Amino acid sequence: MLKHIAALTIAAGLFTAPALAQNAGHIAKAKAGKSCANCNLFQADLAYRDGSNMNLSGSRLRQSNLSLTTFDNANLSGANLSVANLFGARFNRANMTKANLSQVSAVGTYFGSSNMSGANLSGANLSGADLSLAQGLSQSQLNRACGDRSTRLPAGKTIPRCR
Repeated sequence: MLKHIAALTIAAGLFTAPALAQNAGHIAKAKAGKSCANCNLFQADLAYRDGSNMNLSGSRLRQSNLSLTTFDNANLSGANLSVANLFGARFNRANMTKANLSQVSAVGTYFGSSNMSGANLSGANLSGADLSLAQGLSQSQLNRACGDRSTRLPAGKTIPRCR
């Protein structure tokens, strides 16, 4: 019986994923405005910061607070921003190619001339967001998100209303 308990304890330890927890060193680097490609920034509070020109490509920003942050010319390609708070953030000319933006709250967010090619917008709340200049944004991406009357889109594009 003790062997079974010990085996289960060891197995549980192996399956808990320390790689998925926050990485304080990575978060400190990002808070200092330094590039951090492929970093683990899970649940990082980066609100009110200037992340312009940062390379966060491939980074895990899941459930992070990026509200009112500026990411002009930032590289977020392939980054996981799912369930993040992007309230009022600014992504002007950012590379968001293949970024995971599922379930984000991007209310009032400005996407400027950002490259949104292949970005996952499933369940994203884009109410009041400005995507009018966004590049590579397809109707099928927008069909998986929601917005409101004040959401600005490229000419000819529509978005379902949030409930």
